[in-house]
Amino acid sequence: MTEGLFACRVDQTGAIPKQTYVLDLMQFAEAEQVARSRSISLENAAAEVFIRTLPDELTTKLQQKNLGLDYRTLDRAVAKGGDIKYIDFRKDWSPHFKRLCIMPDGRLVETGGLEEFAQLHGITSAQAKTLVEQGGTLEVNGEILACQIVNGQPAVARFTARNYAKAKELVSAKGLHIMDALSEVAYNDPVMMRSLVRKELSGGR
Repeated sequence: MTEGLFACRVDQTGAIPKQTYVLDLMQFAEAEQVARSRSISLENAAAEVFIRTLPDELTTKLQQKNLGLDYRTLDRAVAKGGDIKYIDFRKDWSPHFKRLCIMPDGRLVETGGLEEFAQLHGITSAQAKTLVEQGGTLEVNGEILACQIVNGQPAVARFTARNYAKAKELVSAKGLHIMDALSEVAYNDPVMMRSLVRKELSGGR
């Protein structure tokens, strides 16, 4: 859960501004699946996976020169800077990112507010608030919720008691942090990973 992917996309023609973004663990795993299944570079796969997380309105703006901004309406000091040359999605657009929770049975469940998140996992609103704001782990009826904060947004995975036990064994045997141990368990669990494969084959968001 502590591992992810930092990407920088540069259009050699200069037609598209340089773009930087960070993929969380789940998005990184999906990008690797896309790269392998379609024999494309990880860089291109990462860009494709990232774009899928953006609302349609923002995706449309990305295809327009200067994000569709009308420079006649901008402050003169801003407009004189010229065309947009660099977009940092981590800082500028992170509030728009969609985040999914990968469930023990492989389902990807999108969550909205804290109440919806708390209801999904059977925890209190206070516990949900702490988890999604600070990250970390939370035991729930023998299972465990693991939350990684990327771009200020939570990415959550829920593990069965069995996988939680496997992760604790890795912590003991390899001296790993529990989040890294859970990451390793998730990568090696075909049930948890199958939803990412299915998502790619369907071509859906």
